[in-house]
Amino acid sequence: MTRKTANDFNPEVLKLFDHYVHGDLSRRGFLASAAKYAVLGLTAEGLLEALNPKFAEAQQVAADDARIEASYEHFPSPNGYQAIRGYLVKPAKIKGKLPVVLVVHENRGLNPHIEDIARRVALDNFIAFAPDALFSLGGYPGDEDKARDLFKALDQNKTRADFIAAVDVLKKLPEGNGKVGVVGFCYGGGIANFLATRVPDLAAAVPFYGGQPAAEEAANIKAPLLLHFAGADERINAGWPAYEAALKAASVNYEAHIYPGVQHGFNNDTTPRFDVAAAKLAWERTIRFFNDHLRA
Repeated sequence: MTRKTANDFNPEVLKLFDHYVHGDLSRRGFLASAAKYAVLGLTAEGLLEALNPKFAEAQQVAADDARIEASYEHFPSPNGYQAIRGYLVKPAKIKGKLPVVLVVHENRGLNPHIEDIARRVALDNFIAFAPDALFSLGGYPGDEDKARDLFKALDQNKTRADFIAAVDVLKKLPEGNGKVGVVGFCYGGGIANFLATRVPDLAAAVPFYGGQPAAEEAANIKAPLLLHFAGADERINAGWPAYEAALKAASVNYEAHIYPGVQHGFNNDTTPRFDVAAAKLAWERTIRFFNDHLRA
């Protein structure tokens, strides 16, 4: 079966799905609003099913791929939890000390797509670590709707402190070279921006369509930034002009790319919002950026 793309959907349906994904619209609300766009026998339920992630179809690197070593590891939380859990992936054959990349998920927790992203990072000769922000609430539940509901219960101040703690742990990995970068998607893009304002020795940050910090916090950023934006992402892009002005005023080393016509989530190849060309270019730029800033 041919996989659907964003072009197969009415733009208004994609906007509704964006609101649904980010918790601004319930499942019932999406179905009620999308019903008028159902065509050719495809119901509102069918539209939602077509838009929801297809993890197995999109997987690029198998969990048991011989080129990598993957495991679930724990590190202490500063918030009194027993620990934070994450997915650690290394190249199977490590020569010398390697840079480390923190991979931060969307607002669903550590799902199969983000684990696949971590494996892709490892194949580019980095150590990748992808924490699960939902671990304190039982972890990613294996269901996207349940994960979205769990996310609403997170204490974001504590969660952000956990991500800062994760960077500190990664700096000290025996196989690491002491340099840590972060790449994040959607919610994770916002975390990447946040970490850049809170971790002075962060070596590089790459937010994909992530929310921006307050403009005055840009003065705290020491890490070089590579920012990816979707051209059709009005919600996130609305904050970019003020953030860019603040980055310029603070003389932050940044590089920004807006990919024309593509949707928020264009790098996520599990959904029809995925754009092959934009994702390929953005990923090439991301790996080049990490090579430039984490290996020197």
